[in-house]
Amino acid sequence: MDKKTQSASKYAVPALDKGLDILEYIVTQEQPKSQTEIATALSRSANEIYRVLVGLEARGYLIRDELSGKYSASLKIYNLSRRISPLHKVAKCALPHMEDFAFSTGHSCHLSMLYQSQAMVILHARSHGPVSISIAEGTLFPASETVSGRILLANSNPDVQGMILERDDKFNQMNKEEKAEFLALIDSVRVTGIDSAQNELSEGINNFAVLIGKPNGLVVASLTVSTLNSNGDAPSQALITHAQTIANKISEQLQC
Repeated sequence: MDKKTQSASKYAVPALDKGLDILEYIVTQEQPKSQTEIATALSRSANEIYRVLVGLEARGYLIRDELSGKYSASLKIYNLSRRISPLHKVAKCALPHMEDFAFSTGHSCHLSMLYQSQAMVILHARSHGPVSISIAEGTLFPASETVSGRILLANSNPDVQGMILERDDKFNQMNKEEKAEFLALIDSVRVTGIDSAQNELSEGINNFAVLIGKPNGLVVASLTVSTLNSNGDAPSQALITHAQTIANKISEQLQC
């Protein structure tokens, strides 16, 4: 047993571990789960987690349906996460600008930051048009497969960039030439501060992303705009320039 494992074992808090296991499981489930279902998923007995479930419900982290008795996550975890700095600061600063952009252009936009080597959508501003592209906040995308991810990857420091690529399945499946080509693309994105491409995960959508902050800055985020491209047209330069102006305003307010 190594020192890290020994230390973790020495200071283990079983009840806390159970609570965190339950929360981490529940937030990944689309449907409410019963006490038995939760226990089975966590390889524990129903009696073993009963008091922890009651405690989490009492503290407002879980909601128990009176009829089915099943548990689901409340918004308390989400609300707490929005207060985490620098996320709270970024959200407070960026949202008004993003909503103004979405209203004035008719195009939805979202802001992403790195989380566990992936691009996480932190904020989403929906356009007010009859058809709107919606990206759920909290969604995780592979860094190499999205314009938002490549913006974040390109502007991260070399150590972070290397760590992300080590964990990126698509990059690891590339041959030597493909990796060299991808790294050249990342270098180009870093220089231009923009990446634009057909959505690699959904057809009929064109995305472009611009940098919020500066390379290796304290805050590195991407502002991504999604447009429908049924006719094959790329986003106009005017729209890209508008997005860059918004990103610069956010960066200035954050003092990136």
